[in-house]
Amino acid sequence: AVGRAGPGRAGPGVPRPSPAAAHAQSPGAAVRGGGSMAQRVLPLPRQQSFCPPTVPNPFVHPGRLSARDKLRTVLQGIILLPLRAICIAFLLLIAWLFASIATFRHPGKGSVPLKGWRRRMIQTTLSCLTRTLFFVMGFQVKIKGKIASLREAPIFVAAPHSSFFDAIICAPPGMPSIVSRAENLSTPVFGTILSSLQPVSVSRQDPDSRKNTVTEITKRALSRGQWPQILIFPEGTCTNRSCLITFKQGAFVPQVPVQPVLLRYPNKLDTVTWTWQGYSLKELCVMTLCQLFTRVEVEFLPVHVPTEEEKNDPILFANRVRQTMAIALNVPVTDHTFEDCRLMISAGQLTLPMEAGLVEFTKISKKLNLKWNHVRKQLDTFAAIASASKGGRIGIEEFAEYLKLPISDVLKELFLLFDRNGDGTIDFREYVIGLSILCNPANTEETIRMAFKLFDMDEDGTITEDEFASIIQSALGVPELDVSMLFKEIDADETGKLSYDEFKHFALKHPEYAKLFTTYLELQRYQLDMLEEDDIESSEVKHSPVRKTTIPVSETTPIARNKVCPESNEEDNSSTSDKKDD
Repeated sequence: AVGRAGPGRAGPGVPRPSPAAAHAQSPGAAVRGGGSMAQRVLPLPRQQSFCPPTVPNPFVHPGRLSARDKLRTVLQGIILLPLRAICIAFLLLIAWLFASIATFRHPGKGSVPLKGWRRRMIQTTLSCLTRTLFFVMGFQVKIKGKIASLREAPIFVAAPHSSFFDAIICAPPGMPSIVSRAENLSTPVFGTILSSLQPVSVSRQDPDSRKNTVTEITKRALSRGQWPQILIFPEGTCTNRSCLITFKQGAFVPQVPVQPVLLRYPNKLDTVTWTWQGYSLKELCVMTLCQLFTRVEVEFLPVHVPTEEEKNDPILFANRVRQTMAIALNVPVTDHTFEDCRLMISAGQLTLPMEAGLVEFTKISKKLNLKWNHVRKQLDTFAAIASASKGGRIGIEEFAEYLKLPISDVLKELFLLFDRNGDGTIDFREYVIGLSILCNPANTEETIRMAFKLFDMDEDGTITEDEFASIIQSALGVPELDVSMLFKEIDADETGKLSYDEFKHFALKHPEYAKLFTTYLELQRYQLDMLEEDDIESSEVKHSPVRKTTIPVSETTPIARNKVCPESNEEDNSSTSDKKDD
């Protein structure tokens, strides 16, 4: 078998990894079902840009209340909850009244900016009411930094976005416009208040909504004071504040100065974080209203004026602003985005752990040129493979079962190609990267045609099951192997023979086999190289006058040869003395 040698001698298959391979796979990494795995035979330098993120899942908030916290919350809530609920309802009605007056008979319905007394009413009354509302709910707000004027920065960018309570940012700068779903405008009471802020509405039913939103933000940012300032949460979704995820480009396309705004909730008991996994909106509202007070810090950083380079590249502009904010917050940045949340939901629907769907979509899509729909289809395949395992990961047993092949050295090599962190399992992120940079490039017309010629031993243009089994047994180094299930899956027309079209169609749908084939070829070449090195060493030992009498020459074992790795020697069973003479 490939990669094995007899005891006490250095055979041609002994793994001799390069430093890059040693770095890629730590010694003794265990692979489930395959025992303790040695270092990789073939070198594989890992790209640092594909390293796992420092924060694996920013969309989960697993914290739960202790028994003591629950008891204190209940006791405080008996008094605080009803009183605060009444005050909140009263303040919302007052805010609705002023919002109705400010928008009464206003032409344009959001397409024309509020001016004069209408805008002053919103800026003064609603700002004051918002402060009062959060005070009644128990929030102790601490403001840091200088708030930029409309001419200094038409856009505020706030992060991290972790709660619906982040709306507290609106009060200090005088109720700027926000980006909101169009459906929110039709909500009773709250919809009227929201309309008075003249938000940039986003419709999920409109396929051009994203483009129209960016156009509207740009128009308002360049209006020279006709529209109020705009508050944008560039992350686009809520996180647990452990990092800053990818910033959307909408706030940075207008090429105008922006003021970064930081949010912190320095509380011992966190009752505000609203993520995709954790407390629901109702639970957070009730728990927060039952606390004596909740601290929040809002810090306005210096205005970021874009350079000419940043004006021409919104992504660069967004990344530099994000980096500035991350340094101030002392948190890392990751390439997660809202599309990762969609994959999380899909993973949950496929009975996988929700976090299994996280791939850092921004990085994966950019570097591998993948669309969300394509990654979503790969999630279906991954779920089918990992369904038998727990934890949403693929072990070598599941990997072998999916390929309908036994665990062999060639299969272990392929498995380690996918297993980027060497933990003995393949997660969905590693699976997507492996398919894109390992399997798909190997699955070329040339490779498929070469493999077909290898299997077609009698060169009649078709592959029988015996031919198929013979080559598979030789490649995997197993004496007996039942390949009937795999053969039937490829044999679409059930003729008992595989045509080139059937072979190619199956290979294109399952690129893992192409990489398995090329890995087999690489191992064969590696064996030949090691054999040649041993022959040279043996020859040097023989002709050395010092070593000739002290050190015996090790015999080398010839390896099996076939059409893929032919030998120039006419006879395969050459004796050791013949090899020494050569």
